[in-house]
Amino acid sequence: MTTTATRPGAGASPRVLRRVLTVLVLSQALGGAGMAAGITVGALLAEDLLGSTGLAGLPTALFTAGAALGAALIGRISQRLGRRPGLALGHGIAALGSAGVVAAAAGQWAGLLLVSLVVYGAGTATGLLARYAGADLAPPARRGRATGTVLLATTLGAVAGPNLVGPTGELAHAWGIPRLAGPFVLAAVAYTAAALVLLVWLRPDPLFLARVQQPYEALDKPTPEAVAASTTPRAPERFAPGVVTGATVMITAQLVMIAVMTMTPLHMTGHGHSTQAAGFVIALHVGAMFLPSPLSGMLADRIGPLPVAAGSGAVLLGAGVLAGLAPPGGVPLLACALVLLGVGWNLALVSGTALLTDAAPAESRASVQGLADVGMSLAGATGGMASGLVVAGGGYPLLAVAAGALALAVIPAVALRGASR
Repeated sequence: MTTTATRPGAGASPRVLRRVLTVLVLSQALGGAGMAAGITVGALLAEDLLGSTGLAGLPTALFTAGAALGAALIGRISQRLGRRPGLALGHGIAALGSAGVVAAAAGQWAGLLLVSLVVYGAGTATGLLARYAGADLAPPARRGRATGTVLLATTLGAVAGPNLVGPTGELAHAWGIPRLAGPFVLAAVAYTAAALVLLVWLRPDPLFLARVQQPYEALDKPTPEAVAASTTPRAPERFAPGVVTGATVMITAQLVMIAVMTMTPLHMTGHGHSTQAAGFVIALHVGAMFLPSPLSGMLADRIGPLPVAAGSGAVLLGAGVLAGLAPPGGVPLLACALVLLGVGWNLALVSGTALLTDAAPAESRASVQGLADVGMSLAGATGGMASGLVVAGGGYPLLAVAAGALALAVIPAVALRGASR
């Protein structure tokens, strides 16, 4: 006899789902602290060790490379062994990279620093991939909110991490280590703790339990589409329409967001604003990337992920146009534009995650999700590199408006998916 705890129409039992989300929230808060603390001083540390201001942006490229590699690796491991070992290994790799950065700073080894930053970047991929674990056991009607809960937890660590730069710097100095390495000491500890939390408490494994539940979904909802799908050959799940649409939404939003965000501080300081003002605007943007997650999840659950994905394109367009029209000498309009940019990205991430999770079968879900996040990392790298060229050739307003216009690409993708259902 099948209970409601094992039937996908009801999702996992409330107790199991609550336990899984609690563990994920705790690990995300720790991982967010590790990620934010290191990224805050990564460029400064690279400038100090490499002796070149021109190479100070290298950490961002290395983080991105590590995130792409990490997404692919963690996706494959999670596919075979489950979310628990996959996510725990990702945090463990990030902790190892953090320790490598500390060793490089202590020994003034530039080569070790570059390699360690790539390894450290795997933590970024782990933090984002955890949102899929939050959606594994949630019933379809609550999948968006479960995703939003996990993403919101990242904010806790991301806000705390930069505020600990001073104390961790003093601690590092007391140990005879350069102050700039202090946040990476915190990152090593935080990522290690996150890995242990997952290894000890993430039970049952949400992905394995989802695989058990999914076969009953068709019995609970024997729709004509489900019957047809069971009697006709299926395309590879990584190319299923819902997978393609979800990935397109997330990848497009990532490219747009990174392109505008990367150039905003340079645009501001180039027009006489202080680095503190630029940092304040970016802080508002980062907050807007994660704080709206519960609201985005609720919207995706209530009106569906497709309308929310289409809305993300409109919000990102508004952000780009507002950033392009904002007076260079003023901060308020530009800050509003960057907040909108973060909100649009959040809407795209939550809705795209729901679309992809709904479309990917549990038996191949983790690897498909990992590939989608590889695409996001590569899109971020492309946006970051292309943004400098566009600004050099036509200025920041052109970049902002062009990026906003590019975001509209999600609307035809959503329309095609809606028409095929």
